[in-house]
Amino acid sequence: MKLSIVIPCYNEVGTIRQIVERVRASPVEDKEIIVVDDCSTDGTRDLMQREIAPLVAKVLYHERNQGKGAALRTGFAAATGDIVLVQDADLEYNPDEYPRLIKPIVDGQADVVFGSRFTGGGAHRVVYFWHMIGNKFLTLFSNMLTNLNLTDMETCFKVFRREVLGRITLEEDRFGFEPEITAKVARLRVPVYEVGISYYGRTYEEGKKIGWRDGFRALYAIVKYNLFR
Repeated sequence: MKLSIVIPCYNEVGTIRQIVERVRASPVEDKEIIVVDDCSTDGTRDLMQREIAPLVAKVLYHERNQGKGAALRTGFAAATGDIVLVQDADLEYNPDEYPRLIKPIVDGQADVVFGSRFTGGGAHRVVYFWHMIGNKFLTLFSNMLTNLNLTDMETCFKVFRREVLGRITLEEDRFGFEPEITAKVARLRVPVYEVGISYYGRTYEEGKKIGWRDGFRALYAIVKYNLFR
């Protein structure tokens, strides 16, 4: 099965080359790498054109900053693999874990896989307590409305059969993508699995972008896509 890895990227000049090299070296042979630059302003776009484009299948460019959800819509539309996986452009998630993430789909057990930072896996960097509490609250609230029993709804590592993505119309431009896709997957009633992963979280000083406003948008998205769609 061919794996498409979609990497949304915004102002990641310090990590994009390294993450692309790690994705290229990941232990999955048949793969395409799609990078979506969401109108970076820190030199990432120049680096993309100069060094990254020859290393990947596709580099796609937004002419204005739209957000992670919009970048993923662009990447998903360009994916040609049987399986589509989301990989952030920072170094928080380990591409060496792709085989574990895609195994339930390859084995015919799952249509969607979430990589959970809270169910084992490898090493976890200790970072923000209140982020963890917020994540668990959002996951609990999402679970109450989807009737899924996920432990990490907000995880970056989400993997889909491409046919499943084809049945979903995505609307959220920013981090509301996570609860939106979860609600819409739950509505399809397809088999969903979780796999424990490692996590190398970074600080705001190191470039972390998600903030409290995104938490409120996630609450709004949970309500909107579970109760009013």
